[in-house]
Amino acid sequence: MTESATRPEGLSAYIAVTAAYWTFMLTDGALRMLVLLHFHTLGFSPVQLAYLFVLYEIAGVITNLGAGWIAARFGLTSTLYAGLGLQVLALLALAQLDPGWAIGKSVAFVMLVQGASGVAKDLAKISSKSAVKLLAPSQDGALFRWVAILTGSKNMVKGTGFLLGAVLLATLGFVWAVLGMAAILAAILLAVLIAMPPGLPKGRKDTKFSEVFSKSPNVNWLSAARVFLFGARDVWFVVGIPIYFYAVLSDGTTEGNRAAFFMIGTFMAVWIILYGLVQANAPHILRASQRSEADLIGAARTWGWGLAAVPVMLTLAAVTATEQQMWLTLALVIGLLIFGAVFAVNSSLHSYLILTFTKAERVTMDVGFYYMANAGGRLAGTLLSGLTYQAGGLALMLGTAAGMVAASAITVGFLKRGEH
Repeated sequence: MTESATRPEGLSAYIAVTAAYWTFMLTDGALRMLVLLHFHTLGFSPVQLAYLFVLYEIAGVITNLGAGWIAARFGLTSTLYAGLGLQVLALLALAQLDPGWAIGKSVAFVMLVQGASGVAKDLAKISSKSAVKLLAPSQDGALFRWVAILTGSKNMVKGTGFLLGAVLLATLGFVWAVLGMAAILAAILLAVLIAMPPGLPKGRKDTKFSEVFSKSPNVNWLSAARVFLFGARDVWFVVGIPIYFYAVLSDGTTEGNRAAFFMIGTFMAVWIILYGLVQANAPHILRASQRSEADLIGAARTWGWGLAAVPVMLTLAAVTATEQQMWLTLALVIGLLIFGAVFAVNSSLHSYLILTFTKAERVTMDVGFYYMANAGGRLAGTLLSGLTYQAGGLALMLGTAAGMVAASAITVGFLKRGEH
């Protein structure tokens, strides 16, 4: 058992960080849905909608490298406070958006604000994910359980945020929804600043930025697999599927638009919540406490190829159907929920393995490098989501997802036991 995990203040620190991260992810999920649906109703094309999230993902790539080093040098609480504070400022800035601006100016402004939000999210993420490695007990598969609970609960909260965003947009409107979220997050930041217990590392002043880049083959291969895995999700998740569902569900009236917002938000929320539930239960599904590291590496390969089969079948359905046929919409709902469940096991395995492969003294840097790859995958998926849907509709978008999952499964095949 790690030293900090045996002390009550260590557990208290982990709970405080996790609670703050949950609140952050609730606003993050709500903000994504607010931005997507609000600007779609203003007439933005799928490619323009994708642009709104591009800087968010680019910021994630850069921030994860820097945040790992900052946390190692100045302590995990520094990145948590910075992330919460920056998200409050980003929300306040977004409320200043003027509906009378030209589309180009609106896109540029929202991209910048979303970029700041992306920095904020990854600063907060480094604190919570690294805290697991440092504070979790070391015996009886506790690390996998703690990782699964954190990632699963975070995604359930974020899924609730998707629904919250759609509800707030339909009831309060864009500006008041954003201001309300800023107020809640500011209150959480103040509470954490006042009440944060001891228990997290204070940082190591001699940490060099060059240490961020990992020399571990397993860390590097797993990071590459993460690029393809999350690219495969976001290629349909960010723009294509919500816009397709909006086209199917909305009749163009104000009431019809509101109903479509609720249904799309509900689906996205259910998808993320299901994803989180399966993540939280991944150790039980995989019987992880009874299996060796080598077994779990093998399981990552098997589940990777199992995931690839889902978008392949959905692509075939999209090719054979006429756009917007009801049976196709039903097939997409069922198929994407299955994708979410299998994706959750893959993601949970990856999140556990990265903490297994890293060492305690460089956990923030390896986790930062890994989530830099995660953000790189989301960036690629975000760009491809708008481009593939606009260029080739559902079939091209889903086919691209299938290819990216296959690439992830191939890359996981290079992992080897003991190469940490």
